[in-house]
Amino acid sequence: MSGKVVILGAGAAPGVPSLSMGWGDCDSGNPQNRRLRTSVYYEIDGNKILVDTSPDLRLQLVNNNIRQLDGVLYTHVHADHLHGIDDLREINRISRCSLNIYGSSEAIAVIRSRFSYLIAEPDQPNDCVRQPSLVANEVNHNEAFFIEKTKITPIKLLGHNAPTTGYVFNDGEIVHIADFRAIDDSGWEQIKKQPRLLIIPLTTPYAQRFHAGLEEVLSCIEKINPQQAIINHMASECDYDAIDRQTPDYVTPAYDNMTIFF
Repeated sequence: MSGKVVILGAGAAPGVPSLSMGWGDCDSGNPQNRRLRTSVYYEIDGNKILVDTSPDLRLQLVNNNIRQLDGVLYTHVHADHLHGIDDLREINRISRCSLNIYGSSEAIAVIRSRFSYLIAEPDQPNDCVRQPSLVANEVNHNEAFFIEKTKITPIKLLGHNAPTTGYVFNDGEIVHIADFRAIDDSGWEQIKKQPRLLIIPLTTPYAQRFHAGLEEVLSCIEKINPQQAIINHMASECDYDAIDRQTPDYVTPAYDNMTIFF
C-alpha cells in the first residue's frame, strides 16, 4: 500500500480561533494552532477518498488542489462534519458524473432529509454542471465494502451524542476514528493488523460527556498500537505544543494541511 493522508482541517466544531473563545489556551504565535474544521483526505494506491465534508471544505480543497474524488465517507451528521457537502458540486462539475457518498443508515437518512437536492439515483445523474449529483450508499458496521481497490470496514463508535462510525482501511493498515468515548467491541475485531497510521480525535484535553479526553485517547492509541498516530479535531483548549509534550514520539498533534506519506 502506498499513498498519502492530508489533514485538511485539524479543528473541532468552533475552529481555532473561535468566535466565543478566541485562541483560548492556544499560542496565537504558532501557526499550527490555527485550525479549520475537520475533513481528512486519503489517497491509497491511487484511490482518492474524503472523510467528512467540513464547512470549510471549499477552501481546503482549493488549498490542496484536490479536484477528484472516488468516494466520500461520513462519520456522523454534526454540522462540522457534514455541512460542507454542497461544495462537492465542484467535484461533480470537474468529473461530469455523480459521486458516491457512504454512511450509516442514520447518517444517510439525515443527509437525504437536510440535503435532498443533492441526491441522485445511480442510473439517473443530476445535471452535474448546474446541480450537485451525489449517490447515497448505506453501509453497515463490520461489513466491508470497496471503493475501487480499497477495502473499507465501518466500525461502531460509542459515547458521542450522535451515532458515529469509524473506518478501517484494508483490514487495519489505516484506522480513522471520529468523535467518540470508546470503540465498540465488535470494532476491535476489524483491526486485523498493526496500523501504519491511526487518526483519532481529541476535542479537549479533559474528558467530556460526549468526547474522550487525552488519557482515554492515549489508552486507545496504546491498545490499537499503530506505527504512527495523529491526534485530530482539537478545540482551542488544545495548544499544539502542550499536547505534543504529553504524547509519545509516535503520536503527533495534527495541523491544517499536514501531509503524511506512506
